[in-house]
Amino acid sequence: MNAPETSPIRLTQYSHGGGCGCKIAPGVLQDILGGVPGSIVPKDLLVGIETADDAAAWRLNDRQAIVATTDFFMPIVDDPFDFGAIAATNAISDVYAMGATPLFALAVVGMPVDKLPVEVIRSILAGGASVCARAGIPVAGGHTIDSAEPIYGLVAVGIVDPRHLKRNCGARPGDRIVLGKPLGVGIYSAALKRGDLSAEAYRTMIASATKLNTPGIALAAMDGVHALTDATGFGLLGHLLEVCRGSQVGARLDLAHIPLHPGVVHLARSGCITGASGRNWASYGSQVSLAPGIGDAERAILTDPQTSGGLLVACAPETTNAVLAAFSSDGFTAAAVIGEFTAGPPGVVVR
Repeated sequence: MNAPETSPIRLTQYSHGGGCGCKIAPGVLQDILGGVPGSIVPKDLLVGIETADDAAAWRLNDRQAIVATTDFFMPIVDDPFDFGAIAATNAISDVYAMGATPLFALAVVGMPVDKLPVEVIRSILAGGASVCARAGIPVAGGHTIDSAEPIYGLVAVGIVDPRHLKRNCGARPGDRIVLGKPLGVGIYSAALKRGDLSAEAYRTMIASATKLNTPGIALAAMDGVHALTDATGFGLLGHLLEVCRGSQVGARLDLAHIPLHPGVVHLARSGCITGASGRNWASYGSQVSLAPGIGDAERAILTDPQTSGGLLVACAPETTNAVLAAFSSDGFTAAAVIGEFTAGPPGVVVR
């Protein structure tokens, strides 16, 4: 049984890529940004572009900092409401990944108005608004353009105590690596495009991709949490490598301990792999050592672009139980310890 058609319009037919798989490959992005002149760095800019972090942070005073981010992409699913909800969840996730509490959002909307009925566009925005309502924030404005492909996302703004601000750097040798959500959303999306995704797997995909990463707020208050980010378009390996580079540490992953959505290994072995997975590996595979026996399917899972993926945590060993409890209390039952950070040059060993 395949995922049911919920709309006569197939949104994915209007876009060349979908979800976080739309992101420019890490290596290409590095080449682009490497040629851009540096900007000024005021003393109150606590987080800028220096470690490719999830959001910018600006100190207002000793107890308050504003966190601001934006994220948008083309459809990963055909249902307009689901697309809007996934895109909004993904954008707000970057606020939680900094340990901040969301304040408000602005909509970023580009639509082929000559191709999509008004009710479809309205449903996309309604999906995003529904997620903002769950996060307890308003959509306070935005901007719209007529574009060749459907694009939707948010500017998300939050607030955090600067003492609790978490970055994607600061991991220490011996820290445990915790992942909040199972992997496989990109593989599910590839199966959906091929018509090979079951209705049950589609429901799993939507439930995961629209689950707000609210544990980030509680994690931020823990002194034993040393680094925090989310695993999205560059895959688990890509975002883990960002933590390694920012922290000047290595990492070791235990493949058997990484949570996966049901059926993901079978789908990957059946060829349901996104193009972004291959681009990710081409960008950073030289920094990864895979144990003998880890095949192409497993590698594709580790590089799979995670649209609205889970939080990735570096924490002291004695804080691990508290971290897992914070996930569990918000309904993240699959959160797991998947490895540890090690002394040495940035890189990842998967065993």
